[in-house]
Parts: sequence; C-alpha cells; structure tokens
Amino acid sequence: MTTVSEGLLPLPAPGAAPGTPAPPVLSLRDVRIGDRAGDREIVHGVSFDLAPGEAVGIVGESGSGKTLTCRAALGILPAHFEVTGGSIEIDGTDIATLTRAQWTALRGATISAVFQDPASYLNPSIRVGAQIAEVVRAKKGQRRREARRQAVELLRTVQLRDPELVYGSYPHELSGGMLQRVLIAAAIAAGPRILIADEATTALDVTVQAGILDMLAELREQAGLALVVVSHDLAVVAQLCDEVVVLREGEVVEQGPTRTVLHDPRHEYTRLLIAEHEQYGLDTFLTVKEDA
Repeated sequence: MTTVSEGLLPLPAPGAAPGTPAPPVLSLRDVRIGDRAGDREIVHGVSFDLAPGEAVGIVGESGSGKTLTCRAALGILPAHFEVTGGSIEIDGTDIATLTRAQWTALRGATISAVFQDPASYLNPSIRVGAQIAEVVRAKKGQRRREARRQAVELLRTVQLRDPELVYGSYPHELSGGMLQRVLIAAAIAAGPRILIADEATTALDVTVQAGILDMLAELREQAGLALVVVSHDLAVVAQLCDEVVVLREGEVVEQGPTRTVLHDPRHEYTRLLIAEHEQYGLDTFLTVKEDA
C-alpha cells in the first residue's frame, strides 16, 4: 500500500508535552445557523472538538443540517444563511474574526473539504493533474515543474494506479471512484490539518467505497489528519469515527463515542437509524471496531 510521503501532510502541531492531549484543531460551540429569508433557525446548537488524528461523524437524514454545519466551519454558507449563535474555532482562531484574505489563506492549507459528485468540482476541459498542480502552485508557491511532481505524488498517495496516466486524463475519462480520489488529492494538496468529507462515498459502489475509506483512515493515522465525516451511512461512521453526532431537523439528539452510541443508543431516532442499517452489515463494522 502506498504510504503518505513525509512532508506531504503536516503532523500534529508541536508544543504539547508527550502524553498530553493535543489541542483541538476544530472546535464548535453551540453553533446555530439561521435562514434570513425564512426568518427561522435551521441548526439548533452543534458542539464538538476535533483533535489531530481524530474523526467525528455527523449523521442524520437529508435536511437535518449536516452539510450546513460543515459549510459554516468552512465559511461558505449559502446565501441567506448565517451563523446566528455559538462559535467556531480553527486552530484556536474564532472564524468570525477572519478577513476574506485570511479565509483564502486558510482554506485548503488548514481546512479542506471533499463533497459528493466530484465531477461538479472539476473543470471538464482541464486535465485533472493540472488542476491539482494549480492548487499546489497557488497554496504552496511551487514552480510549475515541482507542482507537477507533487501532483503526481498526490495521485499516488490516494492509491491511483499509473498516476502519470491519470495526471494527463480529463475528468470524463475517469470513473466515479477515480474522480473521488482525484478530488481528495486536490483537497490534501496544500497539507490541511482538517478534512471534511461530506457524503464523499455516497454515490460509489461498495468495493470502491471501502478503498476510499481505507485511504482516509491511512491519511489520518500516518499524518495526523483530522476528519469530519458527514454521512447517512452508519457503517461508514462506524468504520472511521471516534465520535458521532446524530442530527435530526437541526437538533443534536445524541452524541458520544461511536461504539457507545451505536451499541447502546438512547434516543429513538438513533435506534431507528441503526435498525435501517443493520441489513447492510452494520454489526460487522461495529464488531471490527470493538476488536481493534
């Protein structure tokens, strides 16, 4: 298996004494999101801390506020939506204090994201490798030749066979799973400390999904990458995440260690989600995580 190259992604921030918990790289405190157009609150208070190398899962049905919460952390809420309460800190900085220039520097370099439907985020008329290389040039200031080399290495890191061939391919020449890996390569190109994966494997078949989840786990373990995993699929969360936040209609109905919540759910809605997923082998993932 290809390993993450040293220096490709940053290790957890230095300064903490050995054995002491690392400070969170992402912290949400009672975050509330409102819709100005409808004059109503959509997300009713989400809180969690995410340290280097940890993974938090956010689950719930469509419209529960999962994606809005993540977009708030990225500073890219849709028009008419705004954070109306609480706070979000990235690396100890309240994002409410950031200027547009500071946001531009932060996105990609400290916090990055991968969304569903990768084809929508790639320019169909530009070869995928050139798109990754452009991120390297823009965020890391590399010259063209070095940016190309790093882009090929990134494609190798996300476990694409023949990365040189993929580098020269257009998006329409690649499968959905390959495109998702390309998008992940672009997302980690500037060495972010936080990666938000918002339904990143939803449209993929089970085999391809498993490969991408293994790859994300490897990036987390080797480079200290902190993950926010948004999914309606509890098996994905069971496989990847330390903590789970269950959202229903914008409200946190249950939250805690993944094993505890999924093995002994207290809220009726969580029990319903688990019952719906048992037929897809959720027990297998829970058993594997328990034995790990």
